[in-house]
Amino acid sequence: MASLLRSVGAVLAMSVTMLVLDLTWIGIVAKPIYDKLGPLKRETAFIPAAMIFYVMYIGVAFLYAVRGASSIGDAAGRGAALGFVAYATYELTNWAVLKAWPVVVVPVDIVWGVVLTATVAAVGRWAYGIGHS
Repeated sequence: MASLLRSVGAVLAMSVTMLVLDLTWIGIVAKPIYDKLGPLKRETAFIPAAMIFYVMYIGVAFLYAVRGASSIGDAAGRGAALGFVAYATYELTNWAVLKAWPVVVVPVDIVWGVVLTATVAAVGRWAYGIGHS
């Protein structure tokens, strides 16, 4: 039961962290970059797709980067690796198959994926470790 509570607490901490950081990034900080997508960009996000992504991504980040880590630093490193692979896959695929994909978005989004996932994993590992020696 204690392990389940630790897991739920970590996933909740990861979810809040990811939503706050990612929505701030997408909606404010990097908005001018994403506006370069022009007609490829929706007026408003398609919430069901976003929810599926966040649930899947947090689940994988928890299993791989949080539970598999020996420390907060290890979780951050694992998260960075996961973020690199996931965001590079998305960006490079779009660049390869979409005619109008702006090249400036590729490195910016990959770096964001690394930073975001490393941070979320570190927070998750911290929350997972509370009250556990």
